[in-house]
Amino acid sequence: MIGHEILFTSKGVAEYLPYEVPSPGPDEVLIENDYTVLSAGTERACLIDLPNTIHTWPKRLGYSGSGHIIAVGSEVTKFRVGDLVLTDHLGHRSHVVARFRENGDGFFPVTENVSPLEAAFVVIGSMGVQGARKTRLQLGESGMVTGLGILGLFAVQTLALSGGMPVIAVDFDARRREIAMELGADAALSPAKPDFRDRVEELTRGRMINCNVEVTGSSKALLQALEVAAPEGRIALTGCTRVSDTPIDFYSMVHKPGVQIIGAHNFVRPRMDSREGYWTRHDDFAMMLGMMARGKMKAAPIISEVVSPTRAPEIYRALAEKPSMPLGIVFDWHK
Repeated sequence: MIGHEILFTSKGVAEYLPYEVPSPGPDEVLIENDYTVLSAGTERACLIDLPNTIHTWPKRLGYSGSGHIIAVGSEVTKFRVGDLVLTDHLGHRSHVVARFRENGDGFFPVTENVSPLEAAFVVIGSMGVQGARKTRLQLGESGMVTGLGILGLFAVQTLALSGGMPVIAVDFDARRREIAMELGADAALSPAKPDFRDRVEELTRGRMINCNVEVTGSSKALLQALEVAAPEGRIALTGCTRVSDTPIDFYSMVHKPGVQIIGAHNFVRPRMDSREGYWTRHDDFAMMLGMMARGKMKAAPIISEVVSPTRAPEIYRALAEKPSMPLGIVFDWHK
């Protein structure tokens, strides 16, 4: 069977190409993808070959999607043809062969009443969730999310559900700030406003920010996060800071006020047993699907375009030229 996939074949170039779909092995399943979600920050960094990315070509990106099992191997007993599953780090491809791995890349069953379109956001959304978890926000503490991409908007929902008071969303883009308010933020600010710090002080009644989820990957954003941090505040570096180009006075902004900077890469998680602030990937997947089924966590407001993967060359060309892409672009593999 011939499938199709999106590959980055050289710097700034994405192609939609055919490939031979393998048959599943005895302990594998064959999944037909319904949707995969474009992760603009990570995929742009890899596409234009920024520092702290893999520098060999071709590159196969795409780590969050959903699909249905269409064939199972002879030793597979827990899954059946027709099951809806999350596809986890399996690429932007029409069909994927995968083994179920305990808290590893592969696939995860969708047992809640969640649509394939919303389910496609769970893997990428969990990256924002884990960043928020690592701040260990306590009920009534102030929270901030800096950068309102897909990860940031799931972090906003997590801080709001965790009892953040207030939860402040920060982004240059007015539409993204509106979505953050819809998803539970108490206030939304532009970081470019000259009175930014004063507004934070006013909104927190002088307490400043106890927990900040920094999702931009910009060292300038980290500096601003430190400027509004409360004494003993926590900042989770959830975005990938690939270029460190902003000087920071660590004595006066980190050491003396006791601020914690937490490395919050998605793979810094326990493999098996969840603990406070650090849940396994699969435990987060299950939690998010349950929250979505109950209407407490949402992906639909984040979706801006559902497009055919045949449009990948033009979409990634635009992404390479400028990072200000629409928020949630989804590839529909049935288009």
